[in-house]
Amino acid sequence: MYKSTYNFTFMAIKSLQLQQLNSKMLGFASLKQVVIPPTGWIKAIRVALGMSMQQLGTKLSISKQGILDIENREKEGSITIKSLKEIARVLDMHFVYGFVPNDGSLDALIEKRATELATKIVMRTSNTMKLEDQGNSNERIIKSHLRKDSGNKE
Repeated sequence: MYKSTYNFTFMAIKSLQLQQLNSKMLGFASLKQVVIPPTGWIKAIRVALGMSMQQLGTKLSISKQGILDIENREKEGSITIKSLKEIARVLDMHFVYGFVPNDGSLDALIEKRATELATKIVMRTSNTMKLEDQGNSNERIIKSHLRKDSGNKE
């Protein structure tokens, strides 16, 4: 009794967490289309604000060369989140980062992974059954996938 109640509660919490995370991530979805400036965000913003490397360096208590290094690290993708947050702070901005699933949502990602896993299990089982001369034909396996993809139930 207690175990089934615990499992139900655990699953409900997981489902709620998934929904909440999914809604947060949807806020980032439109940002997939944003193109990073060729010079990187730091330099683009610094230049747009009319700020020299020396001025930004002074705000961060680092040299002009230090700013150049930071801008290069950003372009190379090796800058730290900590550095980006600090730069945003001195520029009076918020640093925001997140992840956006390629398939549009966490639900779609989970469904895709589940399908891949199920396919792997079916293929492994089918191969074992073929060895025992009980295998499904490739056509039947493909037909099963097509039914699943189209939402038809048999």
